[in-house]
Amino acid sequence: MQVDPRGQRFAAAVTTVVLIAVLVTGSWALLAAQAVVFAIATLFGLRYAPYGRVYAVLIRPRLAPPRELEDEAPPRFAQGVGLVFSLVGTAGYAAGIPWLGNGATALALAAAFLNAVFGFCLGCEMYLLVRRSTPGKRAGSARVGDY
Repeated sequence: MQVDPRGQRFAAAVTTVVLIAVLVTGSWALLAAQAVVFAIATLFGLRYAPYGRVYAVLIRPRLAPPRELEDEAPPRFAQGVGLVFSLVGTAGYAAGIPWLGNGATALALAAAFLNAVFGFCLGCEMYLLVRRSTPGKRAGSARVGDY
């Protein structure tokens, strides 16, 4: 499946705001809600992700068609990475280990911010590196930096 990269940047911007709110409030419940968003995107695909639905319904119809689409696999992998960090952060906050909650949330925030502001998807780059380093697997014609 191909996805509009602008939708990924929109989702990253919303995620950035949510993760800033988590760091300000220390709310494990808010971080757990973000984990659910990541889980939906990872398990069911980006077309079902809540922020992706908002983009598809409210924003994309007002824009010109995208100049290019990208493969769903790298950003879906990135959502999985975000899920891992949000689960670790949620566990840290819930267990009374604020440094773990803050640290995991800050790392997820850094990745979301890079995507939202600069269009650099750290998780997508990780996906390509993993694909290249796995014997018998190819990343297709994509190069690091294409996503």
